[in-house]
Amino acid sequence: MNKADRLISLAEASRRASGILARGASSELGTGAAPTFEDLTEVLHFALGDGRIWLNDQRVVLMQSSVLGRIREEIIDAFGTDTARAMFMRIGYMQGVRDAELIQKRWPQEDLTHALAAGPRVHTLEGFVKVTTKHFEFDSDRGTYFGEFLWDDSSEAAEHLASYGVSTQPVCWMQTGYPSGYTSKLFGKPVIFRETECAGMGAKHCTVIGQNAEAWEKDAPEREYFGLHWKNRRTYPSAQMPETRHVEGEPAPDATGNVAVGVSAAFMRTRHLLQKVAVTDATVLFVGESGVGKELFSRQLHELSPRADGPFVAINCAAIPDNLVESELFGVEKGAYTGATSSRPGYFERAAGGTLFLDEVSSLAYSAQGKLLRALQEREIERVGGSKTIPVNVRIVAASNVDLAAEVTQGRLRQDLYFRLCVFPVIIPPLRERRDDIPLLMAHFLRFYSERHRRQIRGFTRRATEALLKYDYPGNIRELQNLIERGTVYADNDGHIDVVHLFSGSELLPPFSVRLSKDGKLNQRPFTESVAVDPLEGATSFDEIERAAYLAALERTGGNVSAAARDLKLTRASLDYRLAKLGIRHRAT
Repeated sequence: MNKADRLISLAEASRRASGILARGASSELGTGAAPTFEDLTEVLHFALGDGRIWLNDQRVVLMQSSVLGRIREEIIDAFGTDTARAMFMRIGYMQGVRDAELIQKRWPQEDLTHALAAGPRVHTLEGFVKVTTKHFEFDSDRGTYFGEFLWDDSSEAAEHLASYGVSTQPVCWMQTGYPSGYTSKLFGKPVIFRETECAGMGAKHCTVIGQNAEAWEKDAPEREYFGLHWKNRRTYPSAQMPETRHVEGEPAPDATGNVAVGVSAAFMRTRHLLQKVAVTDATVLFVGESGVGKELFSRQLHELSPRADGPFVAINCAAIPDNLVESELFGVEKGAYTGATSSRPGYFERAAGGTLFLDEVSSLAYSAQGKLLRALQEREIERVGGSKTIPVNVRIVAASNVDLAAEVTQGRLRQDLYFRLCVFPVIIPPLRERRDDIPLLMAHFLRFYSERHRRQIRGFTRRATEALLKYDYPGNIRELQNLIERGTVYADNDGHIDVVHLFSGSELLPPFSVRLSKDGKLNQRPFTESVAVDPLEGATSFDEIERAAYLAALERTGGNVSAAARDLKLTRASLDYRLAKLGIRHRAT
């Protein structure tokens, strides 16, 4: 090896050193540095028919630029220029932060220089402005950053010109907030961007400069804009949420990894109903498909209630034999059965002062339903073999995965018991109706099972993310949980979970996803296209998908197993093992 072969760029050295270099500059990047525009378009896909567009695992929306301009105009007229500037800078800042998080999650192996260089591409991809990087450089140890960029065709400047004409000051407020948030998030220290030239002032294009906040000295009102707390923000009283959150916005899971977390409208509606009824002692009936988390919501209801210090007792009515229902619910008196030397309390007594959760309540025998009804009405029970009544102070929460009104019509459930249970019904929607919650659940279960199984999993591939976002989940959250655990175990350590790690063949995969092509058109392409397109058409079982993926990779690399393994993000040993297992012959390269 000669001396020239040993020379590498500073950017390449940083990549090989896992980002330990604290300095960097745009001049050190080669052409086509990842993530490219093509890489970024692959994380933007359209779920036609269900009203969602995803940027990796973040939901985005399309909005006409003129609509945003009209809102901007109304805010300026109503609150003044200063307030409008602060609001739109804050919006841009938050958008930049979210996009920086996307880059960190999707390309975690990239060093800081490459991650910072991706910002202008994401900003351009989102359609607000065309960004050209002139130069940027940073020194993390010294806390310094400097960058200069050109903006062409700013939508914000165009809308301001249409409403107010040529301005005497820069008007691209949201656009300057965006790089401030993006760069601050990645750099780990406040970075503030400003326009020195603006198309809204008549310039040919906008010129923006970014520096670490200290470099602007005391003249930095943006600090206040980016951390603004509105004095006139309205607050609405609600029940106090339990202090069980271990990640921002996410309650702590139970021992099985289950967690009640979400941002969808359906989830928030259910949470709001819980908060309203929690402070009362009303009987609550949860209705929803199997696996939607009825017991988890009932536990949360208990924790929100004044009975939180009391016991929470859950019983699966379907698991109790008909001849033992009465003794399990109400207990047994001493001497009731031959050999019974002491009294045994039932579930009603064990839950005294707290909450009794009756899951699958419709499965109770008809005779037991009458005794349960009496206990609910009289607030007292009678042990089996006993002669006196025992008062009970317990809140009843029931759950069913079938329509109880239909059960009444069919004669399987007492009508009077139905009316007693259905005081405050709460319908928990299936996961397919709250898809916005899937990314949060994916991140939670990946973190939980990585810790439980002592695995180091980097995240999900684009194909896996798409498939999980579009899958219908007949088993709801329980099925998603099982898929993530399977993927965590099956994926290579220090690797990514892919489609082949998730679906075993019994699940019906969505047929295609709609994404942007290189020329900006929408194409329908199978989830596994980057592995192989034609070989996978018609493949439905896991073995067929896996075999097709490996064969396509080998064909693409001319039979080079090492190259195919790199393409599939597998180790050479793992691919050799799987090829042998599937009986695929190959030349040893």
